[in-house]
Amino acid sequence: MPKIGMEPIRRAALVQATIHEIGRTGSLDVTVSQIARRAGMSSALAHHYFGSKEQMFLAAMRHTLTLYGAEVRGALALAEGPEARLQAVIRASFSPANFRREVIGAWLNFYVLAQTVPGARRLLRIYQNRLRSNLLGPLHRLVGSRAGAVADALGAMIDGVYIREALSDGPSDGAAAAALVLDCLAAELAKDAGAAPARR
Repeated sequence: MPKIGMEPIRRAALVQATIHEIGRTGSLDVTVSQIARRAGMSSALAHHYFGSKEQMFLAAMRHTLTLYGAEVRGALALAEGPEARLQAVIRASFSPANFRREVIGAWLNFYVLAQTVPGARRLLRIYQNRLRSNLLGPLHRLVGSRAGAVADALGAMIDGVYIREALSDGPSDGAAAAALVLDCLAAELAKDAGAAPARR
């Protein structure tokens, strides 16, 4: 078997270190030397692989989105029916892999970065478009013409829960976070069913 080169291993270590340092400090105001030290290598080597701190941030963002996308696809593969698919997307958004303290902190700061860095803005738009698409399909079958508005509301609520969690203390609770959004979904579906939201 061919040996795995050191470059992908070191790049992966720097990406993980970037996410950890952003999450730990709660800010993009981290240095390349902090990131490199966390990854167990020199600042010069970190610069060699990424060129700049901004490129490290973008690589960390792409990594986070890749993991999130894989989690959602896995959840959708097991879901049967439109309501189950919606619930799968929501629960995957708050899975232990996605809804942990350092990743939550990184998400908040990626939103900040997207205000000024076009590459970050593009990645966030990709995430938002994919989330909306995953919600729209099943919602069209359940709420018809209201699908777009409900998808936007659920997407905004998912993002809002992340932002609120980033500003809170203590361990993150993905199940409780998912329950908030699932309750919102149940209320929206009940409008079309003409009944009160059913308790889960």
